[in-house]
This record gives sequence, C-alpha cells and structure tokens, in this order.
Amino acid sequence: MDLSLGRKVVAMRTFGVEEEFLLINPLLLCPEAAADAVLLAAGSSGLMRECKQEQIETGTEPQVSLTALSADIRRQRATADEAAARIGVRIAALATSPTEISTELTADPRYLKMQDRFGLTLRDQLTCGCHVHVAVESDEEGVAILDRIRVWLPVLSALSTNSPFWKSEDSGYASYRTQAWSRWPTAGVYEVFGSAAAYHDLVETLIASEVPIDRGQIYFDARLSARHPTVEVRVADVCLQADDAVLQAALTRALVETAAREWTRGVAPIPMPAAQLRLAAWRASRYGLHGELLDPQLNVLRDARHVARSLFEHVRPVLAEQGEEPMVESLLRQTLIRGTGCNRQRAVYARTGSFAEVVSDAVSLTNSVNSPRRRPQPKPVCFQFRSDELYQA
Repeated sequence: MDLSLGRKVVAMRTFGVEEEFLLINPLLLCPEAAADAVLLAAGSSGLMRECKQEQIETGTEPQVSLTALSADIRRQRATADEAAARIGVRIAALATSPTEISTELTADPRYLKMQDRFGLTLRDQLTCGCHVHVAVESDEEGVAILDRIRVWLPVLSALSTNSPFWKSEDSGYASYRTQAWSRWPTAGVYEVFGSAAAYHDLVETLIASEVPIDRGQIYFDARLSARHPTVEVRVADVCLQADDAVLQAALTRALVETAAREWTRGVAPIPMPAAQLRLAAWRASRYGLHGELLDPQLNVLRDARHVARSLFEHVRPVLAEQGEEPMVESLLRQTLIRGTGCNRQRAVYARTGSFAEVVSDAVSLTNSVNSPRRRPQPKPVCFQFRSDELYQA
C-alpha cells in the first residue's frame, strides 16, 4: 500500500486500510497453510504475505473519500477470496481461529529470526488485525497526533472486537487477539512522547536492546509508519463486516485530524499515565461494547455506548466539515445495534454448538455480503436521527 500522497493544505488527509485474513479449508473448516499458493494464484494483485502460512494481508490504495475507501476495502476482500478460491480455500475475517490449529511459519529470513528469538510467542501467534494509515505532513505532526489520540484507542478497539474464541474455547474476552498480541515485548500502550526527537530516541533505545529485531517490530498501539508518511493505528481486530472496517477508518482519520488541529492550537494531550491506559485497553478487550469503558474526557467509567458517543462527538466537527457525518453516524448506529463480530460469533456458537459453524458463517459473511462481485452493494444508508437514538438498541 503506497500512501505517499501527503496531505495538502486544503485537502482531506489520504488514508488506507490493511486487513489480515485467515485462509480456511472449506471442507474441514479450519485454517490451512496455503498463503504461498494463494499469492502465486493472485499474481500482481497486491496481496501480501504474513508470518504464518494460514493468513494473508490486503491493502487498499490511498484514498481521499470515504466512499472510495469503502469500495476499495470490498474490492480487496473480493480479490483475496477469488485468489484463495483458485486453490480451493477461502478467506475469513476472523481475528483468531475458533478451531484448533497447528501453524506453519512462512519461510522468510526475518520470520525465521523472529522464531529463533521469541520461541513460543511466535509459534502460538495466529492473529489478524486491521491497521489504518492516515497521512501526516511531518514526523513532528505525527508524534503530536500520537500523543493526543492515545486515550481514544481503547474505544476504537471496542468497536472492532472480533475474537472471542481461541483454540476451541470461549476466551471470555470480546477481543482475545489483543491479549495474544500483548505477549510481544514492544506491544501496547505508550506514554506521551512530547516530540519527534523523543519518539525516535525511544525507538533507537528499544532497537539497541536487541529485543525487537527491527523497526517493524515496534508494535505500539499507534506509531509512525516505517514505510509510509503516515500514522498507523493498530488496535483493531480485523472486522467481520466490511462496514465496520470502514467505520474504523472514518473515525481514525477524523481523530487524527482533530488531534492535529488541537496541536496547532496548543491544546495539550490528556495526561493519562500508560499504566491507567493499559487498564482501559484491557477493559475494551474484555468487554467490547457490552460493559463499561473509560471515558478519557471525564476520566470515569461509563457505559461503552456512551463512550462511543463521546468519541463520535469529539470528532463530529471534522466529520461534518468533510461531509462524512451522516454516513459515519449511520455506520456507528448500525454497529451499536447489531454488535461487532464478537457478538455474531458467539450467537452462531450458541445456536449451533459448533466452532466449525462459526468459521463457516464467517467465511460466508466475509465473502458474500462484502464482495461487490457476488452481490451488488447498495449505497450507504445516510439519514438523520436524534443523537440520543444512536444508543437505544
């Protein structure tokens, strides 16, 4: 994904989405080590490998409009599934595997080095995330944004939760991917950096420790991208439904723009300690939208739906200015009514008692609802409603 189109003074920031998917054997309904074959079948379509052969990654082009990004997300999902289908597998937007799996490492020198250094942490790792890139004008602006968005990242995480199951067991979490991912020594929340120099000094210190093997292993919840002139927000599970990925992207870009404007006006970051923020992130992972989250503006626990509303209200001026407010409000309302992928997975399991059926449903939903080639996509429903109606379901 090339996000080299930087932000212009009067233009909206470009943004893009990377999504990781499991490759599923449609007969056994479990992940299959087929990435190399899928990439060969895909040719020059732009699909990317990951550290495990049971998963692949897609990346959109840099987009300006939300409708264009939405179409690109769906197109990338369709492209990935069509390539997978050529060799007899399918893709599934599952952030962890509901069924038992023994994984196969991708034969790459970097991954082999990671295996040697991190052992079981890597061998046990099979998780799929959704990463949102948003263009920034400089590292200084990017770090100022990181400092100001950090307290909102647990809310984005809660809106994406899609990994309740782990190795044929209900984990008790809405996002167990977050727990599995936190085993990496550089993963998770971060303190306020204060400047680009301080950010880069910390990264160099971490690299010098010889724990992360390279800058790509700086797994902060949000970071300056090592490959693009962007901030990269990395807290979300891969979303079962494409609409939820679109919502993640829209809220993330609006949050980045809001933070950049705060920095320009001299508004200081909320000084929440990383230890407290880590607990806020844990609550988002544990309960998703069905519990209480920390409201960063009030520094109190509130119903998750109201904290989601707080995030929406925080970025509403930017969304309104960009003409995206009705669409994003509709997407948010939809998510709060039907729940996230976590709710869907648990509902299927409660109905069938089968983890294989959970996988089957995810394959169907990922590839039928989200694929414009299989089912024409209606335009997003954009309508007005009282803001308090957003949280009644």
